[in-house]
Amino acid sequence: MVRPFRFGVNMITPAARDRWREKCRRAEALGFDVITVADHLGMPAPFPALVAAAEATERPRLGTFTLNAGFFNPMLLAREVATTDLLTDGRLELGLGTGYIRAEHDRANLPFGTPGERVAHLRATIEELDRLAVAEDFAPHPLQTPRPPLLIGGNGDRMLELAARHAEIVAFTGAAANPADPMGSPRALGAEELEARVAAYRKFAAERPEPAELNLLIQMIMPTDDRRAAIRPHLVHLPHLTEDQALELPILLIGSTQQMAEQLRAQRERFGISYLTVLEPWMEAFVPVMEALRGE
Repeated sequence: MVRPFRFGVNMITPAARDRWREKCRRAEALGFDVITVADHLGMPAPFPALVAAAEATERPRLGTFTLNAGFFNPMLLAREVATTDLLTDGRLELGLGTGYIRAEHDRANLPFGTPGERVAHLRATIEELDRLAVAEDFAPHPLQTPRPPLLIGGNGDRMLELAARHAEIVAFTGAAANPADPMGSPRALGAEELEARVAAYRKFAAERPEPAELNLLIQMIMPTDDRRAAIRPHLVHLPHLTEDQALELPILLIGSTQQMAEQLRAQRERFGISYLTVLEPWMEAFVPVMEALRGE
């Protein structure tokens, strides 16, 4: 099933009330369907930021993209989710992940754990959120029933299997943990690697009654008439890729508006990815591409 395109912007820069509201209203005016907030130290706290976004806007959905489950106690998180869904008039989309930056856990004096331990904690968190969303002895309950739509972000097999079981939206980061980096900085996935990850998800999700919506986070947008000249300064950060492979990275949009729109159409055809999120610094640059794809 080919889904229509949907567009989100991930807000990452803290701001005072008036400036925050201005940014959210601008995102709505530009036509974004979803305003999301990241969950990293040094960035806005997701839940109050989303409530403020709801007060400043009327149309966009509002999401966490994505919460680091290791930062939260499941019962306290259930209270945050339900309250935020109530205060946003049922516009919340709950994005969850395991977290991947050890340094943030160290700064917060929280255990990082092994990949298996982090996935196990996320699984237990999801199960507890589902239970508490309808539990008679717990309040508040979310406005959306039985709970807000769940987005799970990740690429590993354990995460994709978990997403196949629970998520309405599956977010592929287009990057994976770099074994050579002890701090966990991600390594960009080439098109063939991303295709393999999507194929793995589809295998796990083969028995689902309805397919999930697939999401990709676009890391950079470079409008240009010379794609090769634009990518060359960035190759130093992509030592595992040739210039041609770098130009095919799904998480980069490089070229004219028409070229970028064609790339996203081709990626939807190849991977089934129809929900596209851009980072806040590229919000304005993405607008011509979004307008070219609107309604498709």
